[in-house]
Amino acid sequence: MLTAEKLRTLLVYENDTGDFRWIKAVPKRPAGSIAGTDKGNGYRAISIGGKLYLSHRLAWLYVYGAWPSNNIDHINGDPGDNRIPNLRECNQVQNSGNWKKAHKRNKSGYRGVYRISHTGKWGATIQIGGRSKYLGCFASPEQASIAYRQAAFAYFGEFFNAD
Repeated sequence: MLTAEKLRTLLVYENDTGDFRWIKAVPKRPAGSIAGTDKGNGYRAISIGGKLYLSHRLAWLYVYGAWPSNNIDHINGDPGDNRIPNLRECNQVQNSGNWKKAHKRNKSGYRGVYRISHTGKWGATIQIGGRSKYLGCFASPEQASIAYRQAAFAYFGEFFNAD
């Protein structure tokens, strides 16, 4: 298992950017170059010893000297921002409260809000621990969104990102 000591012999963590840089040059990785690649979803991953590690988890290990005991949440919702002030430990339910955008198929423009086609009204649901909870039927998408936001704040507290 990768330790903080071993990690610090391979990489330097930049507190102000959250980036890692290679200490020594190896083929295709010059010394001082930024380590890792974008996984296509905004998260960065770094290969060490043939194993792929997520950069935000490595940042935690590097700074605190131990692996996080749970999930890591990006407070501002940007998975590429691995600065320590932007990272916090959380459980899976808390982590799901920080999603910023409505789903790509969402047509209402609001998270958790959908149009009920046979009535023309608007429904609201929230996902809690992998289960969908129905919040009600509303006359407008704005009203449904208010219900969603209230429920999200009640379930996720400080982990709910209202943006």
